[in-house]
Amino acid sequence: MTPGRHRPPSPHAPELRSAARHIARRRLLGFTAAAAALAFGTQLPSTGAASAAELDAARITVDPFTLGVASGDPWPESVLLWTRLAPAPYEPDGGLGQQRVVVDWEVADDEQFSRVVRRGTAEAHPETHHTLHVEVDGLTPGRVYHYRFRAGTWISPAGRTRTAPATSSAVSGLSFAAVSCQAYHDGYFTAHRHLAGDDVDVVFHLGDYLYEYPVDSAGGARAYTDRVLPAHFNRETVTLEDYRLRYALYRSDPDLRAVHAAHPFVITWDDHETENNYAAGTDENGSPPGEFLLRRAAAYRAHWENQPLRASQLPVGPDALLYRRLHWGSLAQFDVLDTRQYRSDQAYGDRLQAPGPESDDPARTMTGAAQERWLLDGWQTSDARWNVMPQQVCFSQRKLDLGAGARMSMDAWDGYRASRGRVLDGARAAGIENLMVLTGDVHVGYAFDIKHDFDDPSSRTLGTEIVATSVASGRNGAARPANWATYLAANPHMRFHNGQRGYVRIDLTQEAARADFRTVSAVTTPGAPVTTAASFVTEAGNPGLKPV
Repeated sequence: MTPGRHRPPSPHAPELRSAARHIARRRLLGFTAAAAALAFGTQLPSTGAASAAELDAARITVDPFTLGVASGDPWPESVLLWTRLAPAPYEPDGGLGQQRVVVDWEVADDEQFSRVVRRGTAEAHPETHHTLHVEVDGLTPGRVYHYRFRAGTWISPAGRTRTAPATSSAVSGLSFAAVSCQAYHDGYFTAHRHLAGDDVDVVFHLGDYLYEYPVDSAGGARAYTDRVLPAHFNRETVTLEDYRLRYALYRSDPDLRAVHAAHPFVITWDDHETENNYAAGTDENGSPPGEFLLRRAAAYRAHWENQPLRASQLPVGPDALLYRRLHWGSLAQFDVLDTRQYRSDQAYGDRLQAPGPESDDPARTMTGAAQERWLLDGWQTSDARWNVMPQQVCFSQRKLDLGAGARMSMDAWDGYRASRGRVLDGARAAGIENLMVLTGDVHVGYAFDIKHDFDDPSSRTLGTEIVATSVASGRNGAARPANWATYLAANPHMRFHNGQRGYVRIDLTQEAARADFRTVSAVTTPGAPVTTAASFVTEAGNPGLKPV
């Protein structure tokens, strides 16, 4: 992946300036003027005499590493390390007030940290909610490393991460997982606990890391009897403080902390990190653009603060360049998409609808023109064995009814069929033989053959789509949902449909890709075992899924 990508200025500055003029008078969306400026201003801590006073870390009397550690976006010689200092994570300031804290970090070859290869210090600033994003360079490609932080006498949990192989190197294999949709109020993150113990190289989170909906004092379906969550979680997230606190709630989950400590993550978002089914600058309820963009700025800022993302993903107001490219030697190229920030508004009022002139308008886009060009240009220059496209919503056609006029989701690529056609045309023009799309969003596991003509089962298969079910969203689910037979009959290219919670493990070699759909029996009670519901293989150069 190429660092240091240029971040253009926000195209939304006029709307934000207009909204900001009214903040102090109307307290728009609950923002104060200072909070709004923080959300869409420079977003950088002050320096010199204007910087926050330093807190002597030796005076921190309660463990500040309550939210764990994480790593992300492995490059051949670099990895991003993350933590947040929060001795009181459910308080707005995390218990550290407005002081900055100096933190030590170190990276070692071994779990005992007897062979430290890199170390340094970083400052946790109140302006970024005492989060740290440490980009560690000068590492050896294709290596496992261990890392930790220290503030005063407190030492963080140790994390395990790894670098990617050298971009041009021959790589025999890669194991990775795909996860999505972890509504805290719908159940426990049991799938993450099992994934923490799985031997994978990297995890792709495909969106809906958190949900904006209220969480009651008992944690919703978790039905806590041993704790009472603060009342401020029992409201929808709107302000910067709301989003920051919601990340603290999610990251306080021990299973989520465990999986982040075990594996590096590659993060992208979907809608619920901000608001359900938003499209670019349009929210679900049709709010004035300036108001929603302020909310989006708050959501994007809190997302960056609380994820293992590099400085190149730092938002500028309500805009963040989240799409990016990673390589795993010559075996795989990953083109990570953002299908929320630039898309056209959903057709037909976002209703379930048979596609028609509105949804098929060639001017409609899922990715925006710049991201589409970036994707297709990247395929033109790719020499990877596998080209994998992690993204958010169902890419393959998915009819929801039998017969003519079957309804489809206007929020998925079925509502943007011209945009999907351009992507597939670009893959064919680039000679991409081994295309794999990774998807989340729908709270079920699917396996699709991507067809040249989805309405003709005999047409050419262009690739495969693996849809990762949710970690918790949708509560326990069922192996065969009520629509199971209908969906399989209406979509002959659908090879698998399962409605339980879990994750997908994918193993790539030069010869084939294998997908194992790992599911748990329940999430409303903790500790459910994990099983493999189904496994499929697609051979390199011969796209199409075959059950194992």
